[in-house]
Amino acid sequence: MEPSGGEQEPGAVRLLDLPWEDVLLPYVLNRVPLRQLLRLQRVSRAFRALVQLHLAGLRRFDAAQVGPQIPRAALARLLRDAEGLQELALAPCHEWLSDEDLVPVLARNPQLRSVALAGCGQLSRRALGALAEGCPRLQRLSLAHCDWVDGLALRGLADRCPALEELDLTACRQLKDEAIVYLAQRRGAGLRSLSLAVNANVGDAAVQELARNCPELQHLDLTGCLRVGSDGVRTLAEYCPVLRSLRVRHCHHVAESSLSRLRKRGVDIDVEPPLHQALVLLQDMAGFAPFVNLQV
Repeated sequence: MEPSGGEQEPGAVRLLDLPWEDVLLPYVLNRVPLRQLLRLQRVSRAFRALVQLHLAGLRRFDAAQVGPQIPRAALARLLRDAEGLQELALAPCHEWLSDEDLVPVLARNPQLRSVALAGCGQLSRRALGALAEGCPRLQRLSLAHCDWVDGLALRGLADRCPALEELDLTACRQLKDEAIVYLAQRRGAGLRSLSLAVNANVGDAAVQELARNCPELQHLDLTGCLRVGSDGVRTLAEYCPVLRSLRVRHCHHVAESSLSRLRKRGVDIDVEPPLHQALVLLQDMAGFAPFVNLQV
């Protein structure tokens, strides 16, 4: 502490007197939320320099830690010097994030392994091309609710991202069977998690090709894929030995007979078997749980 006259008490150590790279960066600033770092920058020039040094060494950046609505200028300031990012999540920027905002960040961070752009509808095929071209180590990508993602954009991603393991294409409604077939043939061997939910253009042809080319597939979300039927699910049961979860709610053409083989293997399915549904309905109507001998 300093007395009112501004003189430092004998033996006192100010925060900024501590070694920056050996103490403050790894043990102090790493534990300070990003939102607080923005405020800390305003204290003095020295604190601004310290925070910028910390931000330059970030490995993970999630805009949600700053707030639900991060301004464009704040994002540019936070990521201005970052060149070692491995994880980047920008969903809170979805209302304004453009190619001009994102592409320079991608160019400075070629070692990115996880990128989340859910709902970023102002982007275009150019941003996805820059990501695929400049980040060969990419393993996880979320493009959920990005209406601009089309078959050509997905082909570029499939051609240039050999390490891709997890891909979220929820509500990318321009994608059709042909694009998913291409993805399966080019990157199926490494895919472990895929969401094609809420896409009425995806049918059995895509699911069957995924099954035949994705032996390591563990999680598949087909929620609301109205053209998917029992044939696709049967092929999954035959060719995907490590499948752990399958989402087929609102897939009205998927019969229980095609799901039973997966249930026997312990696959987590979000649709209850018909007997269980009937018991729940009966309980709701009667107000008590009826006794049913399920072994009969």
